[in-house]
Amino acid sequence: MPAADIFDLHGKVALVTGASSGLGDRFARCMAENGAAVVLVARRADRIAALKAAIKNSGGKAIAVEADVRDRGAMVRAFDAAEKAFGTVTILVNNAGVAHAGRAVEMSEEEWRRILSTNLDAVFYWAQEAARRILAAGKTGAIVNISSVLGLNVDKGVVAYATAKAGVIQMTKALALELAFKGIRVNAIAPGWIVTEMNSDYLQGERGTALKREIPMGRFGEPRDLDGPLLLLVSDAGRYVTGATIVADGGQVVALRA
Repeated sequence: MPAADIFDLHGKVALVTGASSGLGDRFARCMAENGAAVVLVARRADRIAALKAAIKNSGGKAIAVEADVRDRGAMVRAFDAAEKAFGTVTILVNNAGVAHAGRAVEMSEEEWRRILSTNLDAVFYWAQEAARRILAAGKTGAIVNISSVLGLNVDKGVVAYATAKAGVIQMTKALALELAFKGIRVNAIAPGWIVTEMNSDYLQGERGTALKREIPMGRFGEPRDLDGPLLLLVSDAGRYVTGATIVADGGQVVALRA
């Protein structure tokens, strides 16, 4: 089968959380370019409105839905809007997330809950809602949860983030096990250092130089470096892949384990 056919997403409806910038923006554009109708979900309405316009101007299909992923009422409204515009969501990319930095002994309960509710709880609820609707429609589908290399190895100052991202990997396996025979594949991507608007300042200067030394490929990733893993997991190219976590980090995890 030609590569253009095996990765083709025409007829698919894809919902991306955290689509207003960074990886979420790239994921939405990538799937739209390969034929999917995309549903852009984020808190920043102006950003997703601009992205919707860009996708439509390029010949794609998109709608924008303002929502905080922690708001389950907004979640239901987002899926309802998707169904009204395009039909059942058959691809979910659980990308929304927040970061933090600080010592564990100084972390407040409010900060712990903010990180876990966004990076772990919401991932489950959106996956659960997507699966329920796919099953009710008698369709098959794919769910991709965005984890992190910090779900596999830890560092100082990121206890809540690392805990949530490790939980996402285990959740992915558990959901894959339950949903495989029903035709829903559940996988994860664990990126390393990918330069985005959120972290570009942090990765500058001496700090960035030091971090690059830990990456065997000698560079930080770019959002487009995740196009391949994403398309594999949401298309027929990955039709026999479920419960997997694809690490895309330039070899960083391998180096740490060596």
